[in-house]
Amino acid sequence: MDVYADGIVNGLKAVRPDWDIVELVPPIASTKGKSWLVGLQKYYQRYWSFPSTVRQQDVDLFHIIDHSDGHLAYWLQGAHKPIVVTCHDLINFLQPENISDQAKLPLLSAAVWKYAVKGIRHADHIVTVSAHTAKDVIRLMTVEAERLTVAPNAVEALFQPLPPSEFAWVRQQQQISSETTCLLNVGSNHPRKNVAAVLSALNTLKDQGVSVHLFKTGADFTAEQKTFIQSHNLKSFVTYLGKPDKTALIQIYNAADILVAPSLYEGFGMTILEAMACGTPVVTSNVTSLPEVAGDAAIVVAPNDIAAIVQAVDQLREDDNLRHLLIEKGLVRVKSFTWEKTSELIADIYEQLLDKAP
Repeated sequence: MDVYADGIVNGLKAVRPDWDIVELVPPIASTKGKSWLVGLQKYYQRYWSFPSTVRQQDVDLFHIIDHSDGHLAYWLQGAHKPIVVTCHDLINFLQPENISDQAKLPLLSAAVWKYAVKGIRHADHIVTVSAHTAKDVIRLMTVEAERLTVAPNAVEALFQPLPPSEFAWVRQQQQISSETTCLLNVGSNHPRKNVAAVLSALNTLKDQGVSVHLFKTGADFTAEQKTFIQSHNLKSFVTYLGKPDKTALIQIYNAADILVAPSLYEGFGMTILEAMACGTPVVTSNVTSLPEVAGDAAIVVAPNDIAAIVQAVDQLREDDNLRHLLIEKGLVRVKSFTWEKTSELIADIYEQLLDKAP
């Protein structure tokens, strides 16, 4: 959400420089600890105190940039100002285990999340980051199509191919030779990210005698995945690189040979664009929003087809022409995804709503 917020704000400042933009962020509970009192304080701040603060703002229009904060729309109706909400995905409606795997009180968290997200129905307009998410909103939220606009995510110009001298440390630090094929997986470890399929493909490649290594950034491997790594003797074939800052992440993208992102569900798929912008070929899924983001600039496969993932990696290892073609297509494709273009679409929505406002 920070990436999205920064992208939209900077984009709006570029396309509408005369506008004043007020950024409001929900406060973080000051009391540390895991007691139920701390939990109550967090709920109070997010669902009562912060909405009250937002409603008091002297502005012309409200844009809620995260559907998980859709509860703000309930509060803002009384302000009689246009309300826009961005919906990134509705995965938790389709795969509720994504909440239960993280929450201390999964039933309560799920109920509160659904209440909050259903608030987007009260918005005057809903922005979705992909056509697939738009279809989910229409189907699951029973929202009219004319109240939706697809304005895709984008990638910052900082993500770009680098000279080898700027990213050589990534392989050197892990003592990985230039002949080894480095796979990369970036992001969280929710079930929908399908990291298990990446590890299974890695194991198959290892058994075939391929010199291969997997970098993982973002969330660490789960206990179950670590057990798989241990039992299949993959420990020397895997490196968890933690949660790098943006500069290091760009270097890691450049150091990797292939991004492997076989997600089961994505509202958009930001890592695909980031990899393409860095000149890293992509293997991703043929489901949800991923094909519309990847276009013809990636290899798309069924996410649970391990043999297909392995074949895609082999193709990119062995066919230099294919590899260079996908790199070139990827670098061209990312030029269509800029925050200025996305912000222009959003600015048009604001202007249309303000023209209709009393």
